[in-house]
Amino acid sequence: MRKIIGYSTIAISTLFLMTGCLEDTPKKHEVNAEEHTVKHETHKHWGYSGDVAPANWGKLDEKFKICSEGKVQMPIDIKPTKDIDLPKLDLKYSAKSNSIVNNGHTVQVNIDSGDTLTIDGNSYELKQFHFHTPSENHINGKSFPLEAHFVHATKDGKLAVISVMFKEGTMNPTLTKIIKTFPLGENKPAKLELSKEYIDVMMPKNKDYYKTMGSLTTPPCSEGVTWIILKNPETASKAQIDAIHKEINKNNNRPIQPTNGREIDE
Repeated sequence: MRKIIGYSTIAISTLFLMTGCLEDTPKKHEVNAEEHTVKHETHKHWGYSGDVAPANWGKLDEKFKICSEGKVQMPIDIKPTKDIDLPKLDLKYSAKSNSIVNNGHTVQVNIDSGDTLTIDGNSYELKQFHFHTPSENHINGKSFPLEAHFVHATKDGKLAVISVMFKEGTMNPTLTKIIKTFPLGENKPAKLELSKEYIDVMMPKNKDYYKTMGSLTTPPCSEGVTWIILKNPETASKAQIDAIHKEINKNNNRPIQPTNGREIDE
């Protein structure tokens, strides 16, 4: 791998910063780290099937237009275009989780402040992680039964997402603790304390990765998001994967989007 080529990122001023309930009025330039969503009361409903399916997102609201018009949309099929010397991920995780919520689109675990990812000279704070089943991104044409997105944000509105794929295999101890909170009332956060050690085992020890620029995978599909897709999957048992899918109660994966010639570094 070789040195990262810097990318300019776009401040996502249309998003709202949150790590739990959507109650406070957000300030300008605050990002929404809540499963890539916006307040339901300010935008039309969106979903994964029928009239509100991904193919129609761009028509549901003027603020969703980029979902259909954007040129660096996610998810994509990861096929690297450039072999460069990407540096080791600079992760400093020490905080614990504080709550879990089924927000109607995914199961999301909210994290206390203090965990950081530093990349391209920017320090991003981990806000939450959530799940898509089956996976949204593919790697060299391969889909996975489960994908976790670790959503990080800077103070000035930039987002970075670490994607972790899960393949069927040995049970994951963190998923066991998460599943014990099920069933969850929709939009009713429940207490969940995961120590640093439990958050660590949500990612593989070998953190080689692909890097590209992309978007949120849900409305408003804002672009300028730095994506880090870990090459090596973690494992989860079939029962764990099935339990998460049952709690979400739907396939919540947006279809693969065109790469439109964008660089994908490894």
